[in-house]
This record gives sequence, structure tokens and C-alpha cells, in this order.
Amino acid sequence: MQKEFKRTLITTALPYANGPVHIGHLAGVYVPADIYARYLRLRGQDVVMVGGSDEHGVPITIKARREGVTPQDIVDRYHKIIKDSFEELGISFDVYSRTTSETHSATASEFFRRLYDNGQFVEQTSRQLYDPEAKQFLADRYVTGKCPHCGNERAYGDQCEACGTSLSPDELIDPKSAITGAVPELRDTHHWYLPLDRWEERLREWILDGHKEWKTNVYGQCKSWLDLGLKPRAVSRDLDWGIPVPVEGAEGKVLYVWFDAPIGYISNTKEILPDTWETYWKDPETRIINFIGKDNIVFHCIVFPAMLMAYGDGFQLPDNVPANEFLNLEGDKISTSRNWAVWLHGKQDVLRYVLTANAPETKDNDFTWRDFQARNNSELVAILGNFVNRAMVLTHKYFDGVVPPVPADVDAGRAALAPELEKAAADLTAALDTFHFRDALKAMMEIARIGNRYLQDMEPWKLAKTDLSLTGAILNTALQLCGNIAVAAEPFMPFMSKRLRDMLGLGDISWDMLGSLDIVAAGSRLATPELLFEKIEDSVIEGQMKRLEDIKEQNKINSWEPAPQAADVDFDTFMKADLRVCTVLECIKVPKADKLLQFLIDDGRKKRTIVSGIAHYYKPEELVGKQVCFIANLPPRKLRGIVSEGMILSAEQPDGSLVVISPSAPTAPGAKIG
Repeated sequence: MQKEFKRTLITTALPYANGPVHIGHLAGVYVPADIYARYLRLRGQDVVMVGGSDEHGVPITIKARREGVTPQDIVDRYHKIIKDSFEELGISFDVYSRTTSETHSATASEFFRRLYDNGQFVEQTSRQLYDPEAKQFLADRYVTGKCPHCGNERAYGDQCEACGTSLSPDELIDPKSAITGAVPELRDTHHWYLPLDRWEERLREWILDGHKEWKTNVYGQCKSWLDLGLKPRAVSRDLDWGIPVPVEGAEGKVLYVWFDAPIGYISNTKEILPDTWETYWKDPETRIINFIGKDNIVFHCIVFPAMLMAYGDGFQLPDNVPANEFLNLEGDKISTSRNWAVWLHGKQDVLRYVLTANAPETKDNDFTWRDFQARNNSELVAILGNFVNRAMVLTHKYFDGVVPPVPADVDAGRAALAPELEKAAADLTAALDTFHFRDALKAMMEIARIGNRYLQDMEPWKLAKTDLSLTGAILNTALQLCGNIAVAAEPFMPFMSKRLRDMLGLGDISWDMLGSLDIVAAGSRLATPELLFEKIEDSVIEGQMKRLEDIKEQNKINSWEPAPQAADVDFDTFMKADLRVCTVLECIKVPKADKLLQFLIDDGRKKRTIVSGIAHYYKPEELVGKQVCFIANLPPRKLRGIVSEGMILSAEQPDGSLVVISPSAPTAPGAKIG
């Protein structure tokens, strides 16, 4: 039996303040956290949800260096963008702060100092990569090279973004400094380490024995780490951006971002509750829930708990860490650096709905614009919006917008309806209690489906001609279902829920109302009905698809690198190739061959025919009269029945297109190249 708690503290992973938030962040962390927080508030529980921007770390310094500004400029810009985006989407933080705040700096410094003074660190000297030109040690992200797994030439020292494999700098082939391009050297450096192995048995007991109810992806990843044996992990770095290590002789060293960032949960709570924050961190009657993505499981389930154990003083460990997998975009990994992402764009409730419906709760999932359109049009418009609109419009038509009563002697199908509604409400509550938000969303939509079936079966528009009393009872029941939708949808689609409550004339709502057929008071007046959702046309989706295709093409160009040089050939072999200039006399498309053009050229001595595969890149008339380069001494070859006497020279562009090679000035046909 699950323990009852007096209050709940919800924390959300801190997004890096080096770019906007995208749908992957939202689906994996922030929408689920907000759904849960809103649900608990509707139940009247004491809930605090904290979040903030992670403003230290190497990605921020890299972006600042590229833009020629300071790291503070970067984090100031993106902290505001991220915070505004969360507000726009209705993510209901009680506090959204930042790790550059004075409160956080003081909290993180004190945390480190207490562990240092209590002998909880070990000090080690290790050999790390150093840039001799920049005269600084290189964090993993500052080292680039060839990925040993997929061959990507631009892998980072901590991860290859092409194949997603985690790396260390010493695994890279031909590593280089991302700062200067210099080949890094190995040099000695001194750092502090948290000996995770000291806490291994306690962590094993706490997780493997005490939290078998955790999601399988979370439990399994923790078990793998524990079974491999924990090792000391560095808590400091050689950087000039971050919270300075508060120890004498530690100049030029800052707290490693993974140590610094989770302490932000504590400092954020201090900001909003300066006098009572300890109640939410140290009272056993507080339930702590960490909402994160799968890439943060180890930090939140092993590293941060070990930090809290080492600190002592009554800090409570999280009761659950419902981490999600990753959300992809149109079959490809979301990447802010490649602009392969969907940024916030309005339609907040639709976006929240689709992200919840596709939440990567147990495995990676995919966001597609076609699915976004289909869910909006066939579910939100055709099912939920259609039901609410029919109930409202019919009430205005037959009862002038006043909620009709249900006479004591009229059932209107309510007895048969009640068990269906109660089951949907129970399923919804059970799913939310266990962090199964996709199932919860389905249960919420089931109430709208029940409503549509009810109206279709009862046909009040026909009964109105003969039995207005029964018609009123039916519409009252339909409006009660609308009230249930307003309650059930509030955690998922808060903006729509508010609009629906206003139309129904509802004031404050609570979860206790769910399942009741007495939410909307008889005799109350409805507001003018308005459509809750609008159909999304194909042209809108086609525009989004075109944008992604353009981004994909641009990414190809941005990531282009010349092909490796071919094997050496001796000079005499090269001289055997007869390269010349010619003038194009005629050019036509080869019938039934999409790629081929047929040239008639003047090579200075005679006319000859050449067939070339460049039809996708040139119209025949563009080439007539043009001078191009060709290989003159290739043996004749038949292509589509045409004898080709040479090869037109062309170069492949980063986007894959071909450009014919031409002399830079008018040249006599037949002139040799060499």
C-alpha cells in the first residue's frame, strides 16, 4: 500500500540556457510534470513545482565564444526565452529561477564546502587534454574528432550527435581542440571527486529493494550502473565560467555542472519558501518527484542521491523519478544545433494534447506533423469540440441558453450513463496516480466519446418537437458531461478547460467533481457557445513539412566536407588523361532517361556527341553556346543507344547538385587543360 504524504515537491530537469525549449523537452519532462502538478492541486494537495535554467557548463561557453559575447549574455537571453515559453504553454511553475542567482551560488558553495570539510571527497591528479594555444584544459565538449563508431568527423568528446553514442575524449580519432583547432596534449590537473562507491550499498538497497515500482527504464538503467560497480566522479572542472570551487588553492576551477545543477532544486525552493524550504526537503512527510529525460537518470537516481547522503542533515531522497525516453521528429533525433526541432508556435492546448498522446513513456516515440493534424481534426475537433458545441448550441436553441432541470420522474438514460462515466473517471485517476499520462489522456477523451454516443442515442433534436421536458433532461445530462470534461481536461489542456468553464458558468473546480452528474447548476445561464478547436488545413501542415525539408537540405550543406583524397597517381599516369575545352553546339534531353542530356560539341577539330547525367541540374537551353571542360580520350561508350565520345566534367556541390566546369574566359575550342 502506497504511503500517504502531507505534501509533494515536484522538480523538473533544468534546461540548458543556450537555446529555446523544443517539443522533445516538453514531451519528456515539462508537460508530464505540469499535468501531475495540476492534478494534485485539483485534489487540494499541498504542491510546489520548482524549475530553473541551467546556466553553467561548456555548451554555454562554446555558444558565447562562437557569437563573440560573454556567457552571461547568452544565459540572460535564453533564460528569458525559456521562461516566457513555459508561461506561454501554461507550465505552472511555482518558481522558475536560474543557477546564476545569488541564492544558488551560495547554496551550491555551501553544499560543496560541507562535503569537503566532512571528508566526503577524494582528491586526485589525472591527465587531461590541454590546448597549448588557448592555454587551458579542455572539457569533453571542447574536444572534437572522428567518432570511432559511425565515422562522423564532428563528434564531441562526450557524445557523437550523429549516432548518439556516449564517448570520452580519448576515444576520438584525431582529436582537436574546438577552441583553436590545435592538437591537444595530455597534462596533469588536480580535482575533487565524489566517491560514489562509498554509497553503493545504500543506493542498491534504496533503489533495487525499495523502489521496484519505478518505471522499468529507470530501474533497469540504475541496476546496470550498480551491477558494474560505482566509481569516484569528479565534481570540479578547469573552467572560467561557473561557481568557483570554495577551497584555497582552487583558482581557475569551478564546480562541475552536474554537481552544481541539481542543487538548483534546493536553491529554487529556498527562493520561493525562504523560511519553510526545509519542510519540503527534510520532512519525511514530503514526497519528492523528479521529472527528467532518460539522459539524466543516472544523475538523479545515483549521483544526486549520493550527494544528499553525503551531506546528511535529513535531506530526503526522491520517492519517484518517472523519466521518459526521447521524442524524435519525423523519424530523426531532435537537435537544436541542427535546428531539427519544433519550437513553440501557438495552439498551446493542441500541442500539449499531441505531446501527451505521443509521450515517450516506455520507448522513444515520434512527432509528425501529419499526426498532429490528424489528432487535432479527428479527435479534438470531431470528438471533444463537436460534443461540447452540440450540447451548448442545442441548449441555446431550445432553452435560450438556460440550463434545463431534470424532473424527478425522468431518467433520460442517466442510470445507464453513470457507470460509464464513473469508470472513465476512475481510470483517469488511476493512470495519473501512476504517471501513465497517455492512458490518462485516453480516459479523459472517453468522457467526450461517451457524450457523443449519448446525444446520438437520445436524439434530443427529434424529441424537442414532442417532449420538451425529456429534451431538457437530456441536454442537462450532456452539459454535466461537458462539466466533467472541463475538470478532466484541466491538467492536460488548461486553456481550453478555462474557456469551457467560462461557457458553462463554472467557478472553481476540484477533482471531487469528476464523475458527478450535478456539476452545472440547473437554471444557470450559459455563455455564447464558441468553437474550442479549429480544423487544421493541409496547407498549414505542408508549410511545416516544407520548412523541415529546407532545414534538412541546409543541414546537409552545413555538415558538408570534401571527400577524402583519392590514392596518389604518378605524373605520367595523370598526363594520359586528355582534358580539353569545348563549345556546346546543341543540347537535348535523352528520351525516357530523366538524368541524361545529349550534347553536340565542337572540340576544335570536329563535332562529337557526349551523353552526361546532369539533366536534374540544367535545362538543355541553358548549356547551348556555353564552353565546358571534358575528357577527350575516353573510349566511346553506348548509353541508351547513343554513342558517347567523352565525359563532361562537373563538380558536386554540398547539397548534392552538379555544376559543369567551365573556363573563366573565352577559350579556343580544343585548348588542352594541364
